[in-house]
Amino acid sequence: MTDQPTPTDGAPPHAVPTHTVVIPSSVSMVSLLGPRDELLRTMERAFPKVEINVRGNEFRMVGAPDDVALIERTIDELLVVIAAGQPLNRDAVERSISMLRNRTAERPADVLTMNIVSNRGRTIRPKTLNQKRYVEAIDKHTVVFGIGPAGTGKTYLAMAKAVAALQAKQVNRIILTRPAVEAGERLGFLPGTLNDKIDPYLRPLYDALHDMVDRDSIPRLMAAGTIEVAPLAYMRGRAQPLDSQVLTPDGFRRFGDLRVGDLVVGSDGRPTPVLGVYPQGVKPVFRVTSEDGASTVCCGEHLWQVTTSTDRRAGTTRVVTTAEIAAALPHMEIGLPVVAPVEFPERDIPTDAYAVGSRLVGQRALGGSGLSGSGVGGAGVGGAGVGGSGVGGSGVGGHGGTLLADISRDYFHNSIAVRTALLQGLLDAGGEPVPAPDATLRVRYAAPNAQARDDVVFLVRSLGGLATVRDTGRADRHVVDLRLPPEIVPFRADGELSAYVPTRVRRPERRVASVVPVGEAETQCIQVGAADSLYVTDDFLVTHNTLNDAFIILDEAQNTSPEQMKMFLTRLGFGSKMVVTGDVTQVDLPGGTMSGLRVVQDILQGIEDVHFSMLTSIDVVRHRLVGEIVDAYGRWDERQPRPGSHDRRPRPVKAPSEAKTRSDVKAQADVNAPSGKER
Repeated sequence: MTDQPTPTDGAPPHAVPTHTVVIPSSVSMVSLLGPRDELLRTMERAFPKVEINVRGNEFRMVGAPDDVALIERTIDELLVVIAAGQPLNRDAVERSISMLRNRTAERPADVLTMNIVSNRGRTIRPKTLNQKRYVEAIDKHTVVFGIGPAGTGKTYLAMAKAVAALQAKQVNRIILTRPAVEAGERLGFLPGTLNDKIDPYLRPLYDALHDMVDRDSIPRLMAAGTIEVAPLAYMRGRAQPLDSQVLTPDGFRRFGDLRVGDLVVGSDGRPTPVLGVYPQGVKPVFRVTSEDGASTVCCGEHLWQVTTSTDRRAGTTRVVTTAEIAAALPHMEIGLPVVAPVEFPERDIPTDAYAVGSRLVGQRALGGSGLSGSGVGGAGVGGAGVGGSGVGGSGVGGHGGTLLADISRDYFHNSIAVRTALLQGLLDAGGEPVPAPDATLRVRYAAPNAQARDDVVFLVRSLGGLATVRDTGRADRHVVDLRLPPEIVPFRADGELSAYVPTRVRRPERRVASVVPVGEAETQCIQVGAADSLYVTDDFLVTHNTLNDAFIILDEAQNTSPEQMKMFLTRLGFGSKMVVTGDVTQVDLPGGTMSGLRVVQDILQGIEDVHFSMLTSIDVVRHRLVGEIVDAYGRWDERQPRPGSHDRRPRPVKAPSEAKTRSDVKAQADVNAPSGKER
C-alpha cells in the first residue's frame, strides 16, 4: 500500500496523491469486485468524491484522506469475509461501509461472518450490527424480546438460534407460536377444519423452518413433538378433562371447578396456588396408566416430568408430552415422580388413629362400608371412589349409630402422623412384610372387601408410596402390595416391625404401563405457582404444566393481551429459553385491547436475565424500499394528533440511543463526505 503523487507534467505542488492498495494474489478479484464490477460500483456510489481505479490486483484511489482510509478499511473487512468462505454482495458492501462510518466497536467482518446454522449449503448469519447484538443477547439471556419493524429478521434469526440449540442438544424441543388474531378475523368464523383455520397464521413459521431444517425430517420431528408449531391459545393447552380430579389440601376436587387463587397440592406434598385456568375446548384424550394401577386422562400434548434409564444413571429428569410417552412404549422404561407425603392440615380426631385402623379391619371383615366417607377420596382402584358412605352400626371409637362422613374426613385428610398411625393400625391387623424379587422388602395387605382395599390404597399413595392391587378372583379377598418411602414405618406390632428392616426398603419408583386413547373430552389447563410446576392429579399421579428444556418463540407478540403475555412468560421452565418478537406499530387487536408487548418493557424493566433488543429500519433486510417505507410511516405517525387513551394507535417503542434509523445513517454519510470535486 503506497501513497505517491500522480506523475503528471505541470501538476500543482499540492496535488492529491494516489493511494494504492494491493490485493493478495490468492484472492480472486471477481469475488471482491463482483460480477460486472457491481461491488466496485457500490463503493464508488458510497464515495462519490473519491476516484477509484482498479488495475490487476491493485486499487488506486484519489480523494480526501479520510474517505480513502475508510475505503481501505472496507476492503480489509471484505477480504476477511471472503476468507471465511462467504460470497459478497451489494448488501454486504453497503452494510460494511455503514458500520465503519458509524465507528462501531464491532468490525463488519465479525457481523457478516457470524454463522448461526447451515442447511443444504446455506448458512444463516446476521446482516447488521443490531442483528448481531440480538443474536448475542439470545446466547447470554434466558428471555429476550426482539422488537422492531417488519423485515428486520427478528423471528428468522430467533428460529435459526433455536435450530442451532436443538442440534447442539442444548434443548430437547422447539416450540414456535403466535397469536392467531390478525386483521380483526376470528378463528371460529373462518371456514374449514382447525388446521385450515390456523395454518395461514403459522405459514411464515413453517416457511422459515424449511430454510433451516431438512424438509424430509420436519414431519418426523413434528410427529415426535421435537418441533411444535401452534397458535398461542393452543400452546398453553397441556390439558386434562374437566372431570379429572386434582388434589387440594381438602382432598380431591373436580378439575373443572378450580379457580384462580385456589390451592392444589404440589409434588412436595405442600399447597401451591393456581395462577391461571385456561379452557382448551374439546380435545382427543388418552388414559395414562402406571404399573401400580394409578391412572389419569389428559390430552396428547399434556406434559410429564419423567426419567428414562439414562436419566436415572445421570440423576436428571426430562419433560415430555403424553404423545412422546406413547411413542416410547413399550421399548423404553418411563418413570414418573412419586408425590412426597402430602401435608394435609392437622385436624382434631375423637379417637386414636391407630386404634381406629385396628378396629376397622375387623369391622370390614364383618361387612362395614368404609371409613373414608363419600366423595372425599377421588378416583380409586378400578375407577371407584376411595371411601364408602360412612360406618354405621356401632361405629368406631364408641360412637354407636353415628354416620362418620365428617370423622372419616378428619382421619384420611389429616397430618402425616395421623395417617401413618391409621395405616399402621390397618397393617398390624391385616398386613405383613414380604421379600420382593429384587431382595428388597414390600408390604402385603389382605383386605376383606373392596372398600378396605381402597382405604389402604388411598393412605399409601397419600404418604408417598405405591399400592398395587392383585386380582385374587374372590370378592372377599383383595391383596394389595405396598411400597412406602423409608421414612414411613408401616408397622407397630413387634412381630411385623422386627421383620421390616428399613435398610432393605427401596424408595418407591413409578413406571408408565400404557397410554391408550379414550375419545374426546372438554378440557382445560392450569398454571400453578410451584417452582417445579408440578401438581397432583388422579390417584396421586404427579403431572406438569410448564415447558422445560425447550426453546420457545412467540412471534407477532404485539397481538397478545397483557394477560396472554403473562401466561406465556410464566410457562418458562428449567433449561429453557424464550424469545418474544413483535412490532408495536402493527397491533391488530380489537379496539380497546392493550398490547401486551407495549407494556411488558415497563413491567419487566430491571429484572435480571431479561433483555430487550431493539431493531430499526436500518436493520431491514428485505427489499431496499421497505426500510424507507418504515421510516416514512414512522414520520407520518409522529405527526398525527394523540387524542388520548381512546386512540389505540401505538407509539413506537424507542430503541437505545446507539440504534440509528436509515435516515440517520444517510445523514451521517453526508456529514462524513468531504467537500471537493465530484467525479
